Amino acid sequence: MSDTTPDVVTERRGAILVLRIDRPEARNALNPAVMAALGAAVNEADTDPEIRAVVLTGTGDRAFCAGMDLRAFADGADMSAGDPEAMAGFYRLLAGQVTVPLVGAANASAVAGGLELLLGCDVIVASSAAQFGLPEVKRGLFAAGGGTFLGTRVPLGVALEMNLLGQPISAERAYQLGLVNAVVAPDEVLATAVDLAERIAANGPLAVAAAKELVRLGVVDPARARERLAELQPVVFGSEDAREGATAFVEKRPPVWTGR
Repeated sequence: MSDTTPDVVTERRGAILVLRIDRPEARNALNPAVMAALGAAVNEADTDPEIRAVVLTGTGDRAFCAGMDLRAFADGADMSAGDPEAMAGFYRLLAGQVTVPLVGAANASAVAGGLELLLGCDVIVASSAAQFGLPEVKRGLFAAGGGTFLGTRVPLGVALEMNLLGQPISAERAYQLGLVNAVVAPDEVLATAVDLAERIAANGPLAVAAAKELVRLGVVDPARARERLAELQPVVFGSEDAREGATAFVEKRPPVWTGR
C-alpha cells in the first residue's frame, strides 16, 4: 500500500514503512512541505506498533537529498512553517531521537541537510555513485541540522574537514570511515535497505528500541547511558518478549513478538 503527501511518498511493506522524498526536479531538496510530511510520518511510525522499521530514500538518480531548498530560503520562505507536531517529528528525525529503527537508503548523493537526514538514521546503505558532503560554509552558513555533530560518527579530523572545507567525499571513503554501512550498485540500494529493515524488524521490538537508545546515548552521555541501562534492563529482560525469545530458541521456531 502506498500513499502520496506533498512531495513525499509513503509505502507499507509489511512491518516496514518506506518514505521517499519525491522532488527529483529539485534534487529532493527540503522545503516546509517535505519536512512536515517526513515529521508526520515518523510520528506515526513511533506510535504504530505494527511498524517495526522505517526506510528513508529519495526519487531518481541525481540526489538522495540536496538539503535545504535554497531557492525557497532566498525567497524568504519560513523553513519552519507547518504543523508544529509534524515539524517536531522532523527535528527528532534529524537529532536521531526517533524510537523506531531508521535505515537510510542513499539512492544518490546526500549533501547538507540531506546528509544530516542520513545522520538521523541508524544504518545507511549508499549507492556506489553517491557523494556525501556539508557544503554550507560555501554559502555563508553552517550545518545547523546536525552536521556539526558529525564527529560522533566519524573521526574528529574528518568531521572538521567536511564542515570547514565543504568538499564532498565518495561513497567508498564514507564506507571506510564508517559513515555508511554498505555500498551497493545504484539499482540495489532500496532492496538492500529494505532487507536490512526487515532483518531488524524480525528482532524483539523492546530489545531493539532499548539497544538503539543506549548505543546512541552512550556516544554523547555515557553516564546517563549507564543509568538508562539500569532502568531498561529489568523492563526488557522481564518482558513477555524475553520469555518468548528463550522459548522460541528452545523450541527451534521463529519467535512471535508482542512488544510486551
